[in-house]
Amino acid sequence: MAREPSVLDDERSVRNDETTAANGGNTGLLHRRSYLRLAGVTTAAAALSTTASADEEYEEITARGQVIRIGSGETYENKLFDLTNGNSVLLLVEGGNSVIRNIGFRGLHRGDAFMISITATSGDVLIENVYLGDGSTKEGESFVHGPGAVFYHRNASCDVTFRRCNVQGWPNNGFYCSNTASGGSARFENCYGKNNGVSTYRVAGGNDVISNCVAYNDGTDYGPGWGGYVEDAGRPVWVWPGGAVTIEDSQFASGGYPYAMVLRGAGRARMSGGAISGAVQGGGLERSSVSGSTDLSPPDGVPTSAEEAASGASRTQPDGGGDDADEDDTTDDPALPNLLIVDGDLSDASRYVFEVGGDVEKSNAEGASIDEEDVVDGSSVYGSVADWKDAFRFSGDLERLTVDGPATVRVNDEVVDPDDFGEALPHVLEVEGRGAPTSYEITVDGRIELDSGDPAETATTVSGSTVQSSVTDTTQRFRFSGAITDVTFTDGEAALFVDGEEIDPSEYGDHELLPHALVFDGTHADGPSTYSFEVSGTVVKSDYRDASIDDEDVIDGRAVRGGVANWLDAYWFDGDIEEFHLLGDAAVDVQYNARNL
Repeated sequence: MAREPSVLDDERSVRNDETTAANGGNTGLLHRRSYLRLAGVTTAAAALSTTASADEEYEEITARGQVIRIGSGETYENKLFDLTNGNSVLLLVEGGNSVIRNIGFRGLHRGDAFMISITATSGDVLIENVYLGDGSTKEGESFVHGPGAVFYHRNASCDVTFRRCNVQGWPNNGFYCSNTASGGSARFENCYGKNNGVSTYRVAGGNDVISNCVAYNDGTDYGPGWGGYVEDAGRPVWVWPGGAVTIEDSQFASGGYPYAMVLRGAGRARMSGGAISGAVQGGGLERSSVSGSTDLSPPDGVPTSAEEAASGASRTQPDGGGDDADEDDTTDDPALPNLLIVDGDLSDASRYVFEVGGDVEKSNAEGASIDEEDVVDGSSVYGSVADWKDAFRFSGDLERLTVDGPATVRVNDEVVDPDDFGEALPHVLEVEGRGAPTSYEITVDGRIELDSGDPAETATTVSGSTVQSSVTDTTQRFRFSGAITDVTFTDGEAALFVDGEEIDPSEYGDHELLPHALVFDGTHADGPSTYSFEVSGTVVKSDYRDASIDDEDVIDGRAVRGGVANWLDAYWFDGDIEEFHLLGDAAVDVQYNARNL
């Protein structure tokens, strides 16, 4: 019978300096992806002494015990760590809304800790295209079962997604994520694990998901250099109490270990599709369409070497194609023959809107990101880019295209001019009075302009993405790009029409015009700044002083969290500022009764 594994909830999982850093300082503040992502790469890389090969797409780094901290909003990618000298390295994820991508660890690990440790207390974390498949030894371990691959710290409460990760031969769990029982979540997509001690997927939270993943023991080898610790051969899945874990279309086999899945105590899981070869211990598993015939090959896109992971080759060519291989799963779909790439620019963020004559869907072609913030609404798309690419496959013709910023758009590998495709502001907004004087403020996530009439005569103020005006029994007409994000009435009522169809103003926010302004100015700061504050009254986002408005800045009741780099954030509010925190040197300006200035 296997020994009970070490419970890291009661033991340290990383060295003392790592744990101290994770628990101190300001955490949990959100970011502006378009700039803090850039700053994050610099911050993480600054801690290293690296050499980059001129003919490769990644940096090769010699392990020397580094602790590389990934903070809020940062992206760390395209690195190959050489562990063959016997040293180790730790990627410590301290902040949410961060990304680890295209990372390979080459050589047998001989350290005594985890390789990736997650301590972020909020936000989303994405870890994708990572190779940890060369395994580890039990030499010099500092706790019972030795080193492990990935650890979700007991102080963490972020939502982490693991995508296309290869983890093999680690004595102390492949993915140690059972601490989600106390907050946060772990989601596994297209991941692969083999011969990991204790378990490969160690989960607990009710929001944890294992989707299209593989884990097994082959019955003959339990990781290189283990010295015959067969009793440590792990369960492919170990579910701890904390909520019913969701398992979809995944394959698990016990091999030389007695159980393919263990549900500890009150641990529960719901498994649909996929297969299990081996016994299940514990009565908390609900099965639906689960077979006993497993396919234990790595899921599509999982890297099979450190070099493949670091270069991103496994992500762009999941089937191992040559130079002419297509770069995303939808390339060969005859129903979507056209490819549109929005290529961002380092100098500034760009918003874009386009409409096609047929169907459209997101794509990862040319290494493009796929983000929830980009919206596909029928045949129309709204999104933004900065230091990355967005890609879409579509049918029909490109009918309208608007780009606000320096991004370049290519259709089927040819650069196109947005002015050649429809009107720059494709949507029409009409504000129709109902006979009573009504003042309003309307904000879009693109640009808005008065379509007709004299702004001075109609008392209309248009500032970038926001319009302020009033109507009684007339109709005011505007053209805009993007989508309506907020509608505010002070008194009276008016009907709103977008492209000829009436919309419900209550679905877009409904609050009075607030008197005070709070502005965060990062244009002259040395680097990105994050902030949080709370007011005693109401608070809303604003484009006051040409400030930007983004979904990444979060208003939760009276509390606000956000970040600035070389732009402005602004808020209208009433009441008093009761709590305030700033990390960075952005300028802060509070203006009371700003609308009267």
